[in-house]
Amino acid sequence: MGLVAFCAFAFASSSAQSAPWFFAILSDPQMGMYTHDRDFAQETANLEFAVASLNRLHPQFVVVCGDLVNRTGDAAEIAEYKRILEKLDPSIPVYNVAGNHDVGNVPTPASIHAYRAAFGKDFYSFTAGPVFGVVLDSNLISAPEKTSDAAREQHQWLADTLKNAPAGRQIVVFQHIPYFLHDPAEKDQYFNIPATQRQDYLDLLKNAGVHYVFAGHYHRNAGGTDGALTEVVTGAVGMPIGGSLSGLRLVTVSGNAISSRWYCLGDIPNQVPGPGLPPSHTRE
Repeated sequence: MGLVAFCAFAFASSSAQSAPWFFAILSDPQMGMYTHDRDFAQETANLEFAVASLNRLHPQFVVVCGDLVNRTGDAAEIAEYKRILEKLDPSIPVYNVAGNHDVGNVPTPASIHAYRAAFGKDFYSFTAGPVFGVVLDSNLISAPEKTSDAAREQHQWLADTLKNAPAGRQIVVFQHIPYFLHDPAEKDQYFNIPATQRQDYLDLLKNAGVHYVFAGHYHRNAGGTDGALTEVVTGAVGMPIGGSLSGLRLVTVSGNAISSRWYCLGDIPNQVPGPGLPPSHTRE
């Protein structure tokens, strides 16, 4: 995004006239990042504001796209994240995604076990209205060196899950590390999945008719397309980088049409626009 801080960043697939059915995406609350784990006061303020806003807007569900905490396995950061999410209306399901700070840049069997003990499964599916959600542990894709068994298990699980996905629902994938930031042919870097693993998973998803992947990790908004598949990278609700601002994403669904828009915390709307969101606007 350069030096311009985007307060709203939209991806719209098409327009439709209907009442909005929507869900919300947060990414990288990363408790402790602002002060290098000395405290998490700013992350608490951001996340509590986001949760209060979601209680007012009442999405169908919330996905938190990874890096729930900054220091892997930190009990205080985990407890604070959970404490704040417990303030969300209990009728709004929350789906956690494992980030690299949650299980380590190169996860181990021990770090995966600890994550599952704290947060539950790291790859799983759920159904909500027209959406069949698939949550992946992108760390097992990006750096499987020490967790090859778990990585193979996830790959096979994904293939089986996509094959047996319920008819009539849109498959939407959620993970932490994006396959790509702008272009599926881009070079490997810290913020994307390495090319070899990237192509394998992209082919698997596209062959199953997946059109949307939502990710985080970048602490800024980004995204691009690979044929009919759209990757949407959501900026941080915690500490932003690269000239961005802290915020969240709202995603409206109408049949096969999905529109998403990212809002900085100061621009969260009073009500959710319907499908076919207006153009983005910017704030310096």
